[in-house]
Amino acid sequence: MSLIENSLEKLRRASGAAKEPAAAVLVPATARADTVATLEVRPVHRRATIDFERLRAAGYLPEQSEERRFADYCHRIKRPLIDRALGSGAAADARAILLSSALPGDGKTFITLNLALSMARERDISVLLVDGDLPRAQITHLLGLQDEAGLLTALRDDKMDVESLIHDTEVSGLEILPAGSPPDGAAELIASSRMREVVARLTARNPRRLLLFDSPPLLVSSEARALVAIPGQIVLVARSAHTPQRAVLDALGHIDKQKLRGLVVNDALVGDQHGYYEYAGYGSAPLPPGNRA
Repeated sequence: MSLIENSLEKLRRASGAAKEPAAAVLVPATARADTVATLEVRPVHRRATIDFERLRAAGYLPEQSEERRFADYCHRIKRPLIDRALGSGAAADARAILLSSALPGDGKTFITLNLALSMARERDISVLLVDGDLPRAQITHLLGLQDEAGLLTALRDDKMDVESLIHDTEVSGLEILPAGSPPDGAAELIASSRMREVVARLTARNPRRLLLFDSPPLLVSSEARALVAIPGQIVLVARSAHTPQRAVLDALGHIDKQKLRGLVVNDALVGDQHGYYEYAGYGSAPLPPGNRA
């Protein structure tokens, strides 16, 4: 009996019937048979609608005239992260990627949201955007999910399957895990063994899934300093002429240098021809403004 057939047989015995449960769908961990470990029952996801015009009007998406150029810049940022996450011998935590900043207003959520959309365009991966900025839950509010259960819900309930709290979107390959509420005691929940269990579950469900965390600013949030210990890759966002150099250095002091992958600089003037913005860390390239938190 093949590995896939054996997995199906186990599922049939567990469910007591030969057909799929009504409230679940069967999904392979990956399309490649040589990497299939199990064939699991995945809870049916909820659905979230992304209002792109609202996001653009609020400054969380680049202007339409800059979309193509910005797509190229996001590609330069994401490629080393994806290669490290899915490269030969990569650790499971390399598929958990966190973006943070030293201070509010550095453009961290702008970069995280656009990077998630860019990663979702990849054909062979999926991206789970996790709102880990628990005190503010900005992505959760932007997407109208403030009344939905989310990460905090799963952390408080050991029996909760976090997968059931994920929202699919109309963007193929992009999923959302809201913050959940209320945020009381969030730092302690993030520092708990339950947090590592939840992240391990999310990565084990699909070996081609990347987790992209939006984190609170490191210097003003105990939640961020707890969360930064979880992922295998970390990117720090700063804003030119806004983030003090001392703040960047202090933020770097909270990050394991083995996990640090680069620095994104917003609002850096690069020359009169383009008139604006720079990305630095994996190399230099212009970048539209990410002046949102």
